[in-house]
Amino acid sequence: MYAMLIAVAALWGAGAGLLLPRAEYRLSVEPGEAWRDACAEGHPFTGPARGWIGGARCVACATAVPARTAGTSEAARTPAARLQPPAPRLLPLTSALVCVALAAATGPRPELAVWLLLTPFAVLLALVDRAVHRLPDQLTLPLAAAAAALLGLAALLPGDGGSWPTALLGGLVLGAAYFVLFLIHPNGMGFGDVKLALSLGVVLGWYGWAILFGGAFAGFVLGSLYGLGLMALRRASRKTAIPFGPFMIVGALAGVLLGALAAMP
Repeated sequence: MYAMLIAVAALWGAGAGLLLPRAEYRLSVEPGEAWRDACAEGHPFTGPARGWIGGARCVACATAVPARTAGTSEAARTPAARLQPPAPRLLPLTSALVCVALAAATGPRPELAVWLLLTPFAVLLALVDRAVHRLPDQLTLPLAAAAAALLGLAALLPGDGGSWPTALLGGLVLGAAYFVLFLIHPNGMGFGDVKLALSLGVVLGWYGWAILFGGAFAGFVLGSLYGLGLMALRRASRKTAIPFGPFMIVGALAGVLLGALAAMP
């Protein structure tokens, strides 16, 4: 039973990871710009969900450009032959590993389904923020609502390991804390981080206040270490903006794993 659960989680994570590059490519635009609706060669994205769901490679480019022959250099190929957007090979593996870790820590409790459903969107947010320092409202706000609603359903099922009221309060508390930080230092904290904090607070609050504070603190520690590392390598200064969303998400993941293990019977 336990091995099957982990195997299903791995397949889910890998499958979801295969679909993330297209969404990342479409969302990774500068603030104020419209989401990409076509590949680098101008072919519109088609498929389920208005072209948001599908493989990373453009089908039109793949069919229009002959397969590369042996010995053809990268520089000699046309731009269309390089097929946009690119497909990171490690993305499905990363998503699968995260899902496996969550399944191993949570076990057959109802909240595991929530963690697995939310994971692809959290990974996507981390990728977009890393690429363009932006956390789209189209992801952060629905993620917060989905986390609250799905955990509410999980709380109705037997064997859950958390508290739904604490999860809701956790979202409000962490969101308010990040909002205060945004007001104090708006150049160092984006408002997208405030919106992301709502969903992460709900997820962390499910396992209690200690996990909420621990997961949030872990995000700050990771972000600070990254910034200090960049300054030590002379690749950044005190005024250099860094994407904080990925560190918030990794810190929340560490908190959820710890909370899930602590809730084991």
